[in-house]
Amino acid sequence: MEEVPHDCPGADSAQAGRGASCQGCPNQRLCASGAGTTPDPAIEEIKEKMKTVKHKILVLSGKGGVGKSTFSAHLAHGLAEDENTQIALLDIDICGPSIPKIMGLEGEQVHQSGSGWSPVYLEDNLGVMSVGFLLSSPDDAVIWRGPKKNGMIKQFLRDVDWGEVDYLIVDTPPGTSDEHLSVVQYLAAAHIDGAVIITTPQEVSLQDVRKEINFCHKVKLPIIGVVENMSGFICPKCKKESQIFPPTTGGAELMCQDLEVPLLGRVPLDPLIGIQEFCNLHQSKEENLISS
Repeated sequence: MEEVPHDCPGADSAQAGRGASCQGCPNQRLCASGAGTTPDPAIEEIKEKMKTVKHKILVLSGKGGVGKSTFSAHLAHGLAEDENTQIALLDIDICGPSIPKIMGLEGEQVHQSGSGWSPVYLEDNLGVMSVGFLLSSPDDAVIWRGPKKNGMIKQFLRDVDWGEVDYLIVDTPPGTSDEHLSVVQYLAAAHIDGAVIITTPQEVSLQDVRKEINFCHKVKLPIIGVVENMSGFICPKCKKESQIFPPTTGGAELMCQDLEVPLLGRVPLDPLIGIQEFCNLHQSKEENLISS
């Protein structure tokens, strides 16, 4: 896990990448290069593009495997229940794009028009974009350095024709590195409503999530709140609740109290979630066979 130093001078500081606390930081070279302070012309282009997007929400977590993509997908589905609300779901996990599989859209292709890339639509009011749609096979490995990943995120924000959108939900990879710095930098001028941070109850997850909260403070990203995922498991047969991931240090509730951030709620482990994702995948494969 890549940690932002507690006394980081910040990407906008004259000491960015040069201070004593910058030594050993994974983002040192990026900050020292001035990439965090030199205006990128794409920022204004993205700002203009994002004028049609009312709300922008990032889904973050310092820890992998806590359910960011699953939560992002369910949040998008939940908001899209209102047919008058237009939703966009953007997957910027460049090396591990799982949104196409979770949404049942594996095998779909991105099409280009005069106004840019067209997202893949699950419903008339729910569009999805992911690097997974650009790969020839879901098993293909994306072996890219930071600048190429940043360029892909820039393209997603600048060149996708989302149209009029009420909510843009951005699913991110674990950590506090290139992808996170890029999306915050590119969307800063367009105004980000904030971040929803996902954790699980055990301390090994909370440790990394505290770093993610620290990252949000450093880059001045508002925190909407924290969601504790996999919070208990209720047996579908006996209805007894078990703690698969015991909250040995008080779980997300105590962490949120200590760090003064809102706890939005808890989501239990539910076998129906896995079953639904399995059904989405097979429905997608059947539709691809029919269309071919």
